[in-house]
Amino acid sequence: MNYTLHQLEIFLKITQLQSVTKASEALYLTQPAVSIQLKKFQEQFKTPLFEIVGRKIYITEFGEEIAKAAENILNEVQAINYKALSFQGELAGKLKIAIVSTAKYVMPYFLSDFMNQNKGVDLIMDVTNKAEVVRALENNEVDFAMVSTIPGHLKINRIELMENKLFMVAGKDYKLKGKYLSYSEFQKLPLIYREQGSATRLAMEKFIDSRKISTYKKIELKSNEALKQAVISGLGCSIMPLIGIKNAIANGELQIIPVQQLPITTNWNLIWLSSKNLTNIAKALIDYIEGNKASIIKKHFNWLDKY
Repeated sequence: MNYTLHQLEIFLKITQLQSVTKASEALYLTQPAVSIQLKKFQEQFKTPLFEIVGRKIYITEFGEEIAKAAENILNEVQAINYKALSFQGELAGKLKIAIVSTAKYVMPYFLSDFMNQNKGVDLIMDVTNKAEVVRALENNEVDFAMVSTIPGHLKINRIELMENKLFMVAGKDYKLKGKYLSYSEFQKLPLIYREQGSATRLAMEKFIDSRKISTYKKIELKSNEALKQAVISGLGCSIMPLIGIKNAIANGELQIIPVQQLPITTNWNLIWLSSKNLTNIAKALIDYIEGNKASIIKKHFNWLDKY
């Protein structure tokens, strides 16, 4: 047998995604190139690795076993690369971060220069809702989490990054009566919420409940992008983080509706368990952010000061 690491990587990715097309996209290769390597890999085994039924690929039991072996081999190769870099005095290894979905508009800016300076660091960033982020942190599955609401039941350390402002927004065709949206008008609006477990939803519900505003129609969507598109289309209004709607406001697709006692202001925080045995990479990231936070905010987020 004379298979290559490249072929192992391709077959593993196909197994994980159950699709040649998705694997080619994930690996930044053309579909024909992936198909050719898959064919060459199969030719080295007498037992089928996969079956094609219709247009769908199914991995055989033998193929699943080969995929597990491939994953182990690739992990060992990666470990060798990390060790080589470590012996050269460079940071090397994995950095795992879980962030709430709206934080995807913030966290990359605090990571980009750090990652460019440390080529041996591999970033794994999971973007999900607050409940899943806290669960991953609590189970020690990640080094850091980025949230706007601190989980009270965990002992954590944190770096406060920047403000997170949430405004009432509507589509471009909404006509406001008066200077501010009255609570009586508020009650007539169809409102769009994030899903249960979202910090944005929690903040929105807390604001509405504290002012005893009754709502007649509620729509729930599972991502900030889907919610934004729904508001743009005129499906309803919502209280949304400003950080995720910059372009939509600038090009006139969305408008901020003035409401007394809005915006809601929280803070983005990078948090980690107090009991966490931090890796050298994690310690280096903390030092980097603490030393560069102000300049990153000034460079990338000074537009927030207008609101």
